[in-house]
Amino acid sequence: MKWHKMIASFGGIGYIGKGGGTVAAVVCCIIWMILPAGILTNFRQVFFTILVCILGVWSSNKVEAIWGKDDKKVVIDEVAGMMITLLFVPISPLNIGIGLVLFRFFDIAKPLFIRNAEQLPKGWGVMADDVLAGIYAHILLFLSIQFNLL
Repeated sequence: MKWHKMIASFGGIGYIGKGGGTVAAVVCCIIWMILPAGILTNFRQVFFTILVCILGVWSSNKVEAIWGKDDKKVVIDEVAGMMITLLFVPISPLNIGIGLVLFRFFDIAKPLFIRNAEQLPKGWGVMADDVLAGIYAHILLFLSIQFNLL
């Protein structure tokens, strides 16, 4: 399998079909949870999130010619959005679980201009709606934690 297909499908998860985006987001959460303490420093969180976003745009551009525009096999965008949701959030099953629910809500419902972000060309549009969903989910999750609502 070509690198761009592996990245776009997040190691093949996108080939699951229906629900692949949710599975990719859950796998991202599991990875976030099981990494040893100290690995996910703020710098590394930001670095790897930006790297996934860049690779997502690149791989989405590449596979569009093969799979079509924003094919369901492309799930790297869900991984990027989930990573954005979890940036700087204390790692706990509760925080990660609520982050997952918030992210999937924004990703599926697409309120607050998220749907408009899909109109960007090629890989930018594929990634932008999930990045924006991740930002909205992150803001709600972060504020809930700061104001002790969780």
